[in-house]
Amino acid sequence: MRKALVVGIDDYPGSAKLKGCINDARTVAELLDKNADGSPNFEVKLFITVKTKAELKAVILDTFNDSDDDVSLFYFSGHGNINDTGGYIVTPDYSRHDVGISMDELLKMVGLSRARHKIVILDCCHAGAMGTPALLGNSAAFLEQGIIILASSRSTESSVESNGQGVFTSLLIDALRGGAADIGGEVTPGNIYSYIDRALGSWKQRPVFKANIVRSVNLRKVNPPVSLYELRKIREYFPDVDEDFPLDPSYEYTTQTPNEENINTFKILRRMQLIGLIEPVGEEYMYWAAVRSKSCRLTALGAYYWKLVRDGRI
Repeated sequence: MRKALVVGIDDYPGSAKLKGCINDARTVAELLDKNADGSPNFEVKLFITVKTKAELKAVILDTFNDSDDDVSLFYFSGHGNINDTGGYIVTPDYSRHDVGISMDELLKMVGLSRARHKIVILDCCHAGAMGTPALLGNSAAFLEQGIIILASSRSTESSVESNGQGVFTSLLIDALRGGAADIGGEVTPGNIYSYIDRALGSWKQRPVFKANIVRSVNLRKVNPPVSLYELRKIREYFPDVDEDFPLDPSYEYTTQTPNEENINTFKILRRMQLIGLIEPVGEEYMYWAAVRSKSCRLTALGAYYWKLVRDGRI
């Protein structure tokens, strides 16, 4: 089972009210619910009517108490706070000395889960405090195996809203839609972090990624630029990793000697080139490599995927 709790809170008292958290949560929930091809992904619970710390804590515990889950995920968009005792996700019933759920307590609830993968995504101020012990000897703040944390900012930073949307979540949404997908169409937490990290630059809020995992996990699947069926042909076209694939004018439909089978092969080769798996030899473009009877070869990335296909990993 793959289970996701998605929480967005706008309705804080007075001047603490936010504008974009509920909309962000709705979009994240929609993307997690299904893969790009419409197939089921996570069983999502969208919770946008949080009133108290107690009810939020109860639903978080419910999310992480099922030992049969392959993946249990918690996304939160709202206020965050930090003080001498650590970081907190803030609930609408906050008071001066009880602002919400401690991130250390949250991590302990997550760590007790027997799910294979436990993922926490926080878009709130000081989110990077999650997973860092506020007090010496506080073992609750350490990452148990299988835990992944994606945080919108460092513990010392605020997380920004822009045009009614969290800056971090807007990038997270783009990543889930395919911006952070690998060649196979899988969107993993590590790829999401890299995507957001590059987009934010050095002078804006810095995303934080923490993990204690032995195997990666995908959060969503999108349509890959090259299908797995086509990708597996890489060993058919290149029997040896260092071997070139010879081309001639019959591979290009605009020449006087086109061959339908070769043209279909060339279409696949050009898609592989677009994602960096192959390159023409002695020419800048694949078109001229075919017209001038040159060849193409695997790039370093292509050799990596060639080996994955050879070893039966794709």
